Amino acid sequence: MFTLTIDGKAQTFESKQPLMDLIKDDNKQYFMALVNNRLRELSYEVDYDAEIVFLDKTHPEAIFAYEASLRYLAAMAFKNIYPTYDFKFNYSISRSVFCHILNLDNQADMREIIRNLESEMRRLIDLDLPIERTNMTKDEAKSFYKKHGYHDKLDVIKYRPEDTVHFYQCGDYINYMYALMVPSTGYLSDFKLRQYPPGFLMQYPRAEKNGAIPTFEDAPIYSRTLRQANRWTARIEAETIAKMNHHAEQDTVAEFVQMNEAKHNQMLAEIGRTVNDNKDDIRLIAIAGPSSSGKTTFSTRLRVELMTHGLKPVMISLDDYYLDRDQIQPNEHGEIDLEHINTLDIDLFNQNMLDLIEGKTVQIPKFNFMTKKRDGYRAFKISESNPIIIEGIHALNEQLTSLIPQHQKYKIFISPQVQINIDHHNPISITNLRLLRRIVRDKKFRNAPASKTISMWPSVRRGEFKWIYPHQEGADYIFNSGHAYELCVMKKHALDTLMEIPRDSEHFITANRLIKFLKYFKDIDDAQVPNNSLLREFIGGSCFED
Repeated sequence: MFTLTIDGKAQTFESKQPLMDLIKDDNKQYFMALVNNRLRELSYEVDYDAEIVFLDKTHPEAIFAYEASLRYLAAMAFKNIYPTYDFKFNYSISRSVFCHILNLDNQADMREIIRNLESEMRRLIDLDLPIERTNMTKDEAKSFYKKHGYHDKLDVIKYRPEDTVHFYQCGDYINYMYALMVPSTGYLSDFKLRQYPPGFLMQYPRAEKNGAIPTFEDAPIYSRTLRQANRWTARIEAETIAKMNHHAEQDTVAEFVQMNEAKHNQMLAEIGRTVNDNKDDIRLIAIAGPSSSGKTTFSTRLRVELMTHGLKPVMISLDDYYLDRDQIQPNEHGEIDLEHINTLDIDLFNQNMLDLIEGKTVQIPKFNFMTKKRDGYRAFKISESNPIIIEGIHALNEQLTSLIPQHQKYKIFISPQVQINIDHHNPISITNLRLLRRIVRDKKFRNAPASKTISMWPSVRRGEFKWIYPHQEGADYIFNSGHAYELCVMKKHALDTLMEIPRDSEHFITANRLIKFLKYFKDIDDAQVPNNSLLREFIGGSCFED
C-alpha cells in the first residue's frame, strides 16, 4: 500500500497507478507530471509514496515536451505524405520552430505543401494515436537508421555513451527527439504553420505566454542573422554534433577553433570600419543583448578595434545612473523591479550624453552599490575622437537616448546565434547555450552552484523578453557572439557542477536536460581557446580579466 498526494489531497492505493489514470478529467489539459520533483511522462506508473503535480501549458517543462512531440508529429506527417523529403528543424523568430526542406524542387508549391502537411497532422491528431517509448541496442539503432536513410542520426549515435537508444513509436513510425513526449497525438492540437521562405514556421504554445501561441512578430534582421549562422556552420561543416566532433577528433582542431575566432575578428573589423567611416556622425555606440551573450568582452574588444583606427572610445557605465533606492517607484504589486528602465535617471543620462557630444564638460554621477545611493559626481569631457560606448540591458531602448539624433547613434545587438543540431530533427536551443555559459561563469568566478543559476534563470528570461528582445530589430548591427566549437569546450566545465544537483532537487530536471545533449560532445582542450576569445569570459583565462 502506498500514498499519493495530488493537489494537497492524499489517497492510498494497493497497485501501480499510471499517472494518466489519476487525472480526473480526460480533456488533455496536462502534458507532464512532477513525481517527487522528478519529471515523468503521463504513461509513467507509480507504486510508491509520492507527491504528484500535473503540468499544463503554463509550465516550461510541459512546453518542452509539447514542442518536441510536435516536431515528432510533423516528421511523422512528412513521412506519410512526402516520404522523399529531407528536412531540418531549427529554432527561429517569434519563438517558433523553422522547417527547411533541404531537397525541395524549385517548382514545388510551398503553400500546397504546408496545407497538405497540416491536414495530415490534424488527421493524426484526430486519431489520437498512442506515442509509446521503446528501446533498442545501439547496433539495432544503427541498422534502423541505415535502413531508413537517417544518416544524420546514424552519425551521432556513435557518440552516445549508453548501450541502448530510446525511441518513440506511433503506429509504424519510429523516431527519437531527445526529450520526453506526450502520451498520444491527440494532445497536440494547438499549433500554427506559417509560410516563411525558404521554408515554414511552426508556432506552438509558450509557457511565458500563459500557454498561448504568441502573436506572430516578424523579425527580418534577426531572421537574416539566423540564416547567416546556418550558412556559416554549413561552410565550416559544423551544423551537427557529429560533424563538430569530427573536427575535435582531428589534428586540424586548432584550425577549426581559429576559423571561428577569425569570424569574430571579421565582424569586429566590419564594425570598426563602419564607425570610422562615419566618425563625424557616430558619437554614441550602444550595446545590448541577453544574459551571457559576452557583452563585457565584446565591448572591450570593440574599444581596442576602434583604437586601431585612431579613435579613443570612452566607456560610460549605465550603473552610475541608477536612482537612489528610495526614489524608485514600486510596481503595481508593491515590488521594486530593479530591471525596470525607470530605475535609471533617464533625463540626466539623456542630457549628459547630449552635452558630451556637443563638447561640454558634464558632471557624471557615481553610484554606490553599498549604500544604494548616488555618491557624488566626476567631471567629464570628450573630444571628437572619443566615441562613447554604453552597454546594458536598456542600451538599445530609444527612451534612454531620445535626445540623441539617430545618425549619431550606432546600436549593436549581441547574442550567440549558433545554429547547431543533434540531428536534422533535433535543434539545440540557443537559450540552453546561454544558460550553460552562465552556469560555467557563475561557478568559475562566484563559486555558485548550478542549482542557484538555474533557479534565477526564469527571472532572467522574463527580463529579456520585457526589456531586450523588443528592441533588437532597431539595431544597426547584430553581432553573433556564438562559437560553433564552444560546447566542446564548455562540456567539461558544465558537467561536474550539473551532476552535483541531486535527483530530488527541483532543478534536476533542467540539469538533466542539459546533460542529455552535452554528453554527445567530444572535448576540445581550453588551451586551444585564444586568451582574447569571447569564450574566455565564461571559462576564465581572458587577457582582459582584472
